[in-house]
Amino acid sequence: MKKNNFFDASWLPTTVKEAEILGWEEIDVVLISGDAYIDHPSFGTAVIARVIESEGFKVAVVPQPNWKDDLRDFRKFGRPKYFFGVTAGNMDSMVNHYTAAKRLRSNDAYTPGGKAGFRPDYPTIVYTQILKKLFPDVPVVIGGIEASMRRLTHYDYWKNRIEPSILAGSGADMLIYGMGEQPIRELVRQLASGAAFSELTTIPQTAVVVKQSEAIPKTDWKDIVLHSFEQCCGSAKLFADNFVKFEKESNKLNAGRLIEAVDNRQVIVNPPFPPMTETEIDNVYDLPFKYQPHPRYNKKEAIPAYDMIKFSVNIHRGCFGGCSFCAIAAHQGKQIVSRSEKSILKEVKNLVSDPDFKGYISDLGGPSANMYGMEGKDLQKCQTCSRPSCIWSSVCNNLKIDHKRINRLYSEVDKIKGVKKSFVGSGVRYDLLFSEWNKNAGRNEDEYLRELILNHTSGRLKVAPEHTSPNVLAEMRKPPFELFKKLKNKFDRIIKTNGVNFELIPYFISSHPGCSDEDMKMLAHEMKTLNLKPEQVQDFTPTPMTLATTMFYTGFNPYTGKKVFVARSVEDKRKQKNYFFWWNKKL
Repeated sequence: MKKNNFFDASWLPTTVKEAEILGWEEIDVVLISGDAYIDHPSFGTAVIARVIESEGFKVAVVPQPNWKDDLRDFRKFGRPKYFFGVTAGNMDSMVNHYTAAKRLRSNDAYTPGGKAGFRPDYPTIVYTQILKKLFPDVPVVIGGIEASMRRLTHYDYWKNRIEPSILAGSGADMLIYGMGEQPIRELVRQLASGAAFSELTTIPQTAVVVKQSEAIPKTDWKDIVLHSFEQCCGSAKLFADNFVKFEKESNKLNAGRLIEAVDNRQVIVNPPFPPMTETEIDNVYDLPFKYQPHPRYNKKEAIPAYDMIKFSVNIHRGCFGGCSFCAIAAHQGKQIVSRSEKSILKEVKNLVSDPDFKGYISDLGGPSANMYGMEGKDLQKCQTCSRPSCIWSSVCNNLKIDHKRINRLYSEVDKIKGVKKSFVGSGVRYDLLFSEWNKNAGRNEDEYLRELILNHTSGRLKVAPEHTSPNVLAEMRKPPFELFKKLKNKFDRIIKTNGVNFELIPYFISSHPGCSDEDMKMLAHEMKTLNLKPEQVQDFTPTPMTLATTMFYTGFNPYTGKKVFVARSVEDKRKQKNYFFWWNKKL
């Protein structure tokens, strides 16, 4: 990978001076982000910017604008020809800013030096409202995880109340949810053809707001009318009912259009584009990314988030696990979108050419590392399937689970000259490897586990059983803890046979809805029996529009109506967390 630490035509501008160097007199699209600007496909702002650029548009990026001064960062490029794009960044800003106990974090991995304080709470709203004040007639398009997971009425943990769609709260003109390459490409193409922005109300994977008095745009989509924001505020049952409808439609390949009233307006969420094909996702990774922070950061401290992924390779998107506490499927989709082997190997070779590369790939993975290449056997059956998980509470008969393709990928990566070792740092779904859960598991799965442990683990294999209690695991949509025990037995045999001293590191979640004191006592007993001493335990954080968050707010499972215990107080949460550290007599 050839380093380019100086601004030239291969970069996208972040200042007026840089735009002048490019000879630009007008900017077509200005993107504003809560993150530092890293021109790498792991960062959403860079991906969207490069996609827009590939359509022939002049696009500029304003990273981490100052929202406290005279707002010069928002004004510096003036009025763009088409629209402003706004994102909070790669993380939800509130998760970025606060712990599960609502304590302010002291660092921000997406800022030089890891320094905190360079973005506001809810930057999507703050940035949009500033732009609407400065340029009231210029459309604003919002996107990214923060906007995506707030596209409809949602519970906000940090405010402890129901909030309306972020479209209504921010004043934005359009919301792009999920992975935005396809809708942003369609949007700029239609604008380039002369369409007025206000007319673009039926682009898939977008959401818009219309007045209650206006007619809903006609389409062939099935319309699903949700309970209004006001009704949800008055009834936990109606709020829960909305979530079930939202989740079921999100899981279908052939989804309906969601319509939800708020005040005197209606939020319209159009169904998504079909999942990208292998060729389409390869084309995204073929865009001219620099794989570096922008030259504006040359004299600044390192950006931790970049350092973490600098020598990693993302091999696919999406996750069909459907865990209750996770937002991946609602954002990236349930269907797995895998890059071709050729595309991945090309990126690995680029990494090898980087003078800073020492031979070690830090992560060859994705949301769930071993779902690469997996899909439905008959995609027609997936068109209307609303199952939130393809592998819980049982493995779908239509799901093709085979580790042959990923085994071959690992082998080909490790053959590349200059690669000493490729690690898998992403989470692994070990339930896919055992016939007790996946009846089709066989030789390829055994080979995968052995290969993973011996050749792609940096001495510590991290997996996430999350809990031991059958009751809690059912609420989490996670497999039985017995599978983790089987994994541990196989792990121990493999390392003993091969004479290596590796560790199996389990991750757990405390205070998940449905978890009682009795469940935690059961967990402590299991931990002690297996002599497991977790180093870290994640305290459950309710994030918008997940099943677990809906249970946290309502106190019941929206699918079953069954009441669930929720640890809400600081004392209850601390008590649950302490059970994990059964060996620490100071607790």
